[in-house]
Amino acid sequence: MKEKKHLTVGKIMSSWGVRGQVKVEPLTDDPNRFNALHEVFIEFDGLNRFYCIESVIFLKQHFPVLKLEGVNSRREADKLKGYYINIQRKHAVKLPKGRYFICDITGLNVVDEHDELIGTVTDVIKTGANDVYVVEAKNKKEILIPAIKQVVKEIDLENGIMVIDPLEGML
Repeated sequence: MKEKKHLTVGKIMSSWGVRGQVKVEPLTDDPNRFNALHEVFIEFDGLNRFYCIESVIFLKQHFPVLKLEGVNSRREADKLKGYYINIQRKHAVKLPKGRYFICDITGLNVVDEHDELIGTVTDVIKTGANDVYVVEAKNKKEILIPAIKQVVKEIDLENGIMVIDPLEGML
C-alpha cells in the first residue's frame, strides 16, 4: 500500500477577525503542532495552493487561528471555509512505534489470524479511551473493531493489511 504524500491536519471552520485569519478545527492529536508549521497547502479542484503561515494564536477552546500569507481580508478568508489544511508528509511529526496516522489506517484490508478477509477499514472513530476502526465487511455490513492489543494483532502498512483476533460475538 502506497503512503499518502500528505496529511490533513485541520479543517477551516470560519474566518476570524477582519485581517484574513481563519479559525481551524484541528484534525491532529496535538493542536499545538500548528506552532511549528511554516507552510501548509489547500487543495482546490485538484491543484494544491501553498501558504506560508504568518502567525498562529489559540482560542480558549484550543482552536488555532492562522494568518495565511496572501489572505488579507475577511472576504478572502470566508472563501476558504470548509477546506482542509494539509501538510507534506516530510513535515509530519514522528510517531512512536505502534502509532499510525488515520489516513494510513483507512483503506487497510482486515483479515483474521487465519488470513480470512473480513473487510476494509473505512473510518476511524476517536472515542477518548481507544480508537475504533469502522470496517465495511464483505456483506456490506459495518463492523466496529476496537483498536486494542487484544484484538488488533498486526498492522502492516507496506502490504495494506490489518490482522485481528476478533472478540467473541464481534463479527
